[in-house]
Amino acid sequence: MISVKAPGKLYVAGEYAVVEKGCPAIIVAIDQYITANISESENNVGVIHSKQYENDKIEWIYDNNQIKTLNDNSSFNYVISAMKTFEKYVEELDINHKLYNINIDSNLNSQDGKKYGLGSSAAVTVATIKALNELYDLNLCKLQIFKLAAIAHLRIQGNGSLGDVAASSFGGWIAYSSFDKNWLTNQTNLKKTLEQRWPHLMIETLTPPSNLELLIGWTGTPASTANLLKSVEESSNADRYNQFLSKSKSCINKMISGFKNKDLTAIKRQIKENRNIIVELASFTGIDIETNKLKRLCEIAEEYNGSGKSSGAGGGDCGIAIVEKQSPIKDIETKWTENGIVPLHLNIYSEQEA
Repeated sequence: MISVKAPGKLYVAGEYAVVEKGCPAIIVAIDQYITANISESENNVGVIHSKQYENDKIEWIYDNNQIKTLNDNSSFNYVISAMKTFEKYVEELDINHKLYNINIDSNLNSQDGKKYGLGSSAAVTVATIKALNELYDLNLCKLQIFKLAAIAHLRIQGNGSLGDVAASSFGGWIAYSSFDKNWLTNQTNLKKTLEQRWPHLMIETLTPPSNLELLIGWTGTPASTANLLKSVEESSNADRYNQFLSKSKSCINKMISGFKNKDLTAIKRQIKENRNIIVELASFTGIDIETNKLKRLCEIAEEYNGSGKSSGAGGGDCGIAIVEKQSPIKDIETKWTENGIVPLHLNIYSEQEA
């Protein structure tokens, strides 16, 4: 049996703007995972199963070289999309299809099943692609894995930046900007698509300053990224939206420079600026991005000379704070707890841990 894992993610800065091509964000992979176990089937059908859905499974076969599921379960949509995408690529390489079983396990949620907003759909898509890459022994690089997973993920979600897919594919801290999705829609050959440069795509590894500490707080309220993104897309103030994109791009580029120059003060300054930019977006779109708990999370971070902001789509889920390693972190987390914010003691994922 082959076993691989793909990490979850947290957005550090650049949310909402990053859904537009060429607009950068900073994202970090964290050490909570989706694990995919894969083995060749000894029967005439393959089985998809998950420890999170003990009573559910999907059986599948090949029918005219196409994956055909014998029963339906939306819980496995991203897995099936990843399989179909990968098998199309295999067909273009003129490799014989394999029939296999996939078992999925996750620790991206709390023990009682509550979602932290760590990007489970992206991680399960990447984990499936990585497992198939090993099963077929194709030795795909991280960028090729990202591209296949991005195509598969986009077919299900239909919107978003795919930054969570990039973080799950590459690990560590990354600077990311999204590709031109209209360009991708017009590509028909997967092999050629993987070999091409994708317009506007940027995935760049970052190394944080040695004195930077990332703190994560969970507000206890799950949020729907897809719904929040749709709400922003439907807002009609084009001028203010374009101003938001311009401000966000400038802010994140300065933050990327802060990483490259190992300048923690500059990073904290731009975290605070990005928070203000996103709060302004929330104001003119009428969307509740920075909830009361997320606002309090940021205020407490600032009391200790740190900078905090919502992470991802906001509206609940997690917030982050950037502080110096020498800061009284226990005091910050105690105040968070007193305000109904759960500190999550997560570490940065690096490929060496895989």
